[in-house]
Amino acid sequence: MSAVPGDIAFYRRRLMVEEQLRARGIRDERVLAAMQEVPRDRFVPENIGLEAYEDRAISIGEDQTISQPYMVAAMTELLELKKSDKVLEIGTGSGYQAAVLSLLCREVFTVERINSLYLRARKALELCGYLNVHTRLGDGSLGLPEEAPFDAVIVTAAAPEVPRPLMEQLAEGGRLVVPVGPRYTQSLVLVIRHGDDFERKLSTPCVFVPLLGRHGFQETPS
Repeated sequence: MSAVPGDIAFYRRRLMVEEQLRARGIRDERVLAAMQEVPRDRFVPENIGLEAYEDRAISIGEDQTISQPYMVAAMTELLELKKSDKVLEIGTGSGYQAAVLSLLCREVFTVERINSLYLRARKALELCGYLNVHTRLGDGSLGLPEEAPFDAVIVTAAAPEVPRPLMEQLAEGGRLVVPVGPRYTQSLVLVIRHGDDFERKLSTPCVFVPLLGRHGFQETPS
């Protein structure tokens, strides 16, 4: 979906890119261009509107959020995506991160465990024309072994440790970005596959909602 120069949202996106992303050190021009193009306001509740471009995470219901624009950009930049890449996203949420990824790679598979968010994100992605995004409903901590290997994997929820299935579904040289740590404070971890070895690097401190599932946090009884 192309931005319209006369649209107010277009200028809000440009401001977001310049003041929240480029000014804070995001340097990948392809990532910046993708975030300039994707209409973030289409992936938030209708009453939010242009607040979607503010420098913060936003609630999308079901105790989930659409990540702060800077965090979306920082995680995407760490993946170092090529146009030919096949990418797995864990935690579809609003669908916004998948839309950004779709402009940078060949194909995106995205998994969401909450049915209402899965249906809403799938509809938003279809309406915006991101046809190379494939949505799935299920336990994202298991990955998608039937579609592996992936050139890159991104997890948009915090895990107590890097989920082993996601590492194993990386292609040779593939990159995995995931927030790791206890429930209320984490750091981004970049994992790079070298054969049977997995190089790990720490990146930005962050706070994400928990990844629930077999290889994530266990759901607490209500």
